[in-house]
Amino acid sequence: MAKAFGIINSCGNHIWVEGLQQYRPIGAFSFLGRYRVIDFPISNMSNSGIDRIQVYVRRKPRSLVEHIGTGRHYNINSKRGKVQMLFAEHSSENDIYNTDIASFMENIDLIERMHEQYVVIAPSYMVFSVNFAELLQTHIDSEADITLLYHSVDNANEHYLNCDFLELNRQKGVESIQKNRGNKKSRHIFLDTYVMKKDLFIDLIRKGKKVSSMYTLPQVVDIECENLDVRAVPHKGYLATITDFKSYFDANLALTDYKAAQELFKPDWPIYTRTNDSSPTQYFEDAQVKSSVVSNGCLIEGTIENSIIGRGCEIKKGAVVKNSVLLPGAVIGKNAVIENQVVDKRAQIVHANEIISTPDDPGYIRREDKL
Repeated sequence: MAKAFGIINSCGNHIWVEGLQQYRPIGAFSFLGRYRVIDFPISNMSNSGIDRIQVYVRRKPRSLVEHIGTGRHYNINSKRGKVQMLFAEHSSENDIYNTDIASFMENIDLIERMHEQYVVIAPSYMVFSVNFAELLQTHIDSEADITLLYHSVDNANEHYLNCDFLELNRQKGVESIQKNRGNKKSRHIFLDTYVMKKDLFIDLIRKGKKVSSMYTLPQVVDIECENLDVRAVPHKGYLATITDFKSYFDANLALTDYKAAQELFKPDWPIYTRTNDSSPTQYFEDAQVKSSVVSNGCLIEGTIENSIIGRGCEIKKGAVVKNSVLLPGAVIGKNAVIENQVVDKRAQIVHANEIISTPDDPGYIRREDKL
């Protein structure tokens, strides 16, 4: 396999998850109780033999830096491999200047120093499994300039509204990259994943910066579709795009379905995360749990149904948790009822009797709040 280094891009300014993103970047979001969203792209790269990875982050970096650490828990070679956190200055003038191109330009010298011939770029706000080694080989065999990854859907009129989609010709050539405005059901959703030579990537960065300070990498590639051979490769399997609060809520609860979870978690494709040694979850006599994912270190006395429970949560006696996502350390007090909620880290619901929202408009309990 030809060598490539990886870039995980979390510097786009087109996505904002209300509530959660006030405290951490999307890559640091808790996912399925024990993971973070960033674990999936890093694990995909590690499993594919990519052991030199740059992670770009623009705002609230602390939680992401703490979680990634040295990167050893991602099974990356400790002598040769490296996960490098790279930061971008936040423009106080206008958020339109805070683009991924601006972030790459600030760190262009580090990109130029990479010895690998190719670069694989993946997003930090999508959850899917893919073998980048196979994608890279497909790219090399096709002799294309750029290869993009996409996922075909038939519900783009209601979902993926903050994502891009690809216009393809019959030969799977990319004619354009456009924003999904929800005016058509069937779309080839772009997974913000690119494969190209490092030198071409650097040329695109410089070209984008020269033309406009507002340009993003998808916009630059869209323009170059006329001049370069840009191909597309389909992705199949589980896909979650975390582009707003509702999509985060839905992506977690979708994986309470065992078949959906099997599409994402495969025996030969481990998803690595930072380990957290704690005691097993304790289920008391009155505890009832159905169709849920419960992490370690919890104390369960009440009822849980179709929910995701993070590490170290407490569900007190008589409490009922339905269709909800609890982040680590959350406490649901005696006889409290919550339904269709996202409860952030270490929040306590000990005084409120009922907090119920609809599945179409889930509620949010702030981090360390007490209700």
